[in-house]
Amino acid sequence: MVRKYSFSRQGFVESTDTPALLHFFEVTQKEMDELVNTYNLDPHNIASALDPEEVARLEYDDETGITTLIWKVPTTIRLNELSSFNVVTMGLFVIGSIIIVISADECGYFGSISGKNAAPRQINDPFDILLVIIERTIRHFVEHLRVIKMLSKEIQQKLNSSMGNEYLLQMFSLSEILIYYLDAINSNRVVLQKLAQFIQHHQMGDMDFLMDLQIEVEQAARQAEIYSEVFTGLMDARGSIVNNNMNMLMKKLTILNSIFLPLNLIAGIGGMSEYTMITAGIPWPISYGIMAVIMTVLGVVSYRLLDKMQNISGEKRRLSKK
Repeated sequence: MVRKYSFSRQGFVESTDTPALLHFFEVTQKEMDELVNTYNLDPHNIASALDPEEVARLEYDDETGITTLIWKVPTTIRLNELSSFNVVTMGLFVIGSIIIVISADECGYFGSISGKNAAPRQINDPFDILLVIIERTIRHFVEHLRVIKMLSKEIQQKLNSSMGNEYLLQMFSLSEILIYYLDAINSNRVVLQKLAQFIQHHQMGDMDFLMDLQIEVEQAARQAEIYSEVFTGLMDARGSIVNNNMNMLMKKLTILNSIFLPLNLIAGIGGMSEYTMITAGIPWPISYGIMAVIMTVLGVVSYRLLDKMQNISGEKRRLSKK
């Protein structure tokens, strides 16, 4: 499919009259032939724009005068679905006075903007439009990083009381996602530096705007790097919390088992025929009532003894730390 846009200070507007931008997505064979034959695009570059594993790069063809920018962008996310966090590739081609954008799926970078988010500078050539698209992709990365931080806090709160691996695996998934995001942002950062040299050499585009974008992508890369380092440090700590929660549960179960072990022994003896013979002269409600009282007292004494031993052990640990 293809959508055609013109651009103004209010943003991108769909237009069939002298469009400044053509967005090809879900490319058919007919559209592929049009891109190759009508716009002289290299089939390899078209395939690169549709390949999610392709690395970011910038090329300029002296013969055709086409500038090719292979750029990494985040996918559209769905909350509570970590699998929706991903990085894909988008191709931007500057051909004369128009820009052709090729992507596997439809992108949301071509809507209108208003107020403080309006286009800050006048559009003088296609490279200014190119910079606006790049700005939106950088902000898209930043928004994803904010969502990842929010999900991380939510998972950490659940991990504090968890004894399973579910939330720990989610933390591992977020950490892996951050690595891919950091790699994509760093790749874009290198290409943006090369684009700055290209624009400065050919005296096209808004150089001040481009320098602002370089600062933004540097900040996004640094933010992703910090989050990645924090996640790496939290992995061992959160794993220890899960193990500690499991140890606490096993400790409680051991205490319960220690209390009921002697009671099971008494109950076993009381269920034997010899006990009935010994208490033959005593009515059975009284004899078994006495046994129940003995078991209760023994259970309370066992609990008090184990609790006292636990307090003494805790006091020794506190004194050793001092």
